Amino acid sequence: QVQLVESGGGSVQAGGSLRLSCAASMRTFSSYAMAWLRQAPGKESEFVAAISWSDDSTYYADSVKGRFTISRDNAKNTVFLQMNSLKPEDTAVYYCAASRRLESQYSDSLKYPYWGQGTQVTVSS
Repeated sequence: QVQLVESGGGSVQAGGSLRLSCAASMRTFSSYAMAWLRQAPGKESEFVAAISWSDDSTYYADSVKGRFTISRDNAKNTVFLQMNSLKPEDTAVYYCAASRRLESQYSDSLKYPYWGQGTQVTVSS
């Protein structure tokens, strides 16, 4: 099975930073593209960032480019999301997600069958 556990969420003021972590457990972590998705109340899930399994290429939603950085440590089965210059509109539940050997359409939330439980990020103005 695939298990994803997020941590690091919390409440910060606009302009602040948070670093989210996702501890993953599956047979071969390095074979999974990993992503961060988010969902605000009453809204559909939204792609935030992804990192490939094959070459560690990264992909970002336009709304977070230049502010967020996704990275992974395959030796520790962990993916991170460094969030800087946070804005109130970043407020959402952030989910770690995984898709085995995904090589295209990284920004499509429906491509990720495995999600974690989510961690709340609240940014106040």
